[in-house]
Amino acid sequence: MNAIYNLLIHVSFIILKIISTFNHKMKLFVNGRKEVFPKLENSLSVDDKTIWIHTASLGEFEQGLPVLEALKLQYPSYKYVVTFFSPSGFEVKKNSTVADVITYLPLDTKKNAKRFIKTVNPALAIFVKYEFWPNYLQELKKAHIPTLLVSGIFRKDQVFFKWYGNFMREKLSAFDHFFLQNETSGNLLNSISLKNYTVCGDTRFNRVLQILERDNSLTFMKDFKDDALLIVIGSSWPEDEEILIPFINATKENVKFIIAPHKIESSKIESLRNQLQSKTCLYSNKNTPQQLKEAKVLIIDTIGLLTKIYSYADIAYVGGGMGNTGLHNTLEPAVFGIPVVIGKNYQKFEEAKQLVSLGGIISVSNKEELAKHMQHLLIDEFKRKQIGAINDTFLKSNANALETVTKYISENIPV
Repeated sequence: MNAIYNLLIHVSFIILKIISTFNHKMKLFVNGRKEVFPKLENSLSVDDKTIWIHTASLGEFEQGLPVLEALKLQYPSYKYVVTFFSPSGFEVKKNSTVADVITYLPLDTKKNAKRFIKTVNPALAIFVKYEFWPNYLQELKKAHIPTLLVSGIFRKDQVFFKWYGNFMREKLSAFDHFFLQNETSGNLLNSISLKNYTVCGDTRFNRVLQILERDNSLTFMKDFKDDALLIVIGSSWPEDEEILIPFINATKENVKFIIAPHKIESSKIESLRNQLQSKTCLYSNKNTPQQLKEAKVLIIDTIGLLTKIYSYADIAYVGGGMGNTGLHNTLEPAVFGIPVVIGKNYQKFEEAKQLVSLGGIISVSNKEELAKHMQHLLIDEFKRKQIGAINDTFLKSNANALETVTKYISENIPV
């Protein structure tokens, strides 16, 4: 099975190189990996003590960040290496100063894994949520490097729990400990005789709660919101906008809308704007306070502002759930103690599942359901506060994962 896996990895890379000639994202994926080893060799010396944290993309980086920051305080003499699998994570964070080295993870070949582990020589390796690369795990185990999974989550449809999954099950033995988000994941590991786990929740709760400690004020938001109720639509996709735009166009009350689309290409922004019947401003147009006050809709055609914008919302809609692109971060608006509305496809997102069951998140399947729930929330202030309180309580009661992870490291791993 090892031979088949390694052959597939090499064949996959050849295919990816071909695709990269006409696909920009794949070009970043392929070309970015050419720079990994020179970057590591220039940044690290044989005398450096290092800790390596691997994340798939931006969401996993946010989950791993509280752990990284806590370890930097606890072990300041170490150098910290963060790797990404996806360009969408690396390209956003490549210039961050939070770690000493931020780079791609080289493709999971035997040669790459051996060279990477030898070059970085981590005293501790941390994988966030998932990403189980057999050759890397094998090299970590061979080198007796303590390895942890943080904010891990398992599903019964994964290969580990299939009759033919022995090859991948064996690789899980590289982990010294699994820190899991839910009991279901623990039960699944237990079913394959892995008992070295702790169910402690998601470190992303710690990250999100830090948002409340910073200054979230934005002058343009005060001008735009004025005395209206505000619905913030975050990271919307066309499937979300299809059910939202009729509601926006039909709403006559003193309600304003912010739309922060996931894709901010000018053609997509223009298409969105053309569907809106109310007075609409673009963030990039440097609107005057009076223009903002008179507008009913503000489209945020830039990145980096959404989290602060949520602090002004009375209700939030989080995109990605009406299609199959993946639900975006529901915790960022929830932390401000407001109701959150999402689409119908959220089953792979643990925090969304829990909050839907508790009533802090409302899931809708079509424009009629959206309009019904939004209208109810707009006219019922008590209901808004009641639902918002559910979200506030949920986040604060799930903020113990970071302490559990860092305590385990300090007590069990000779870093």
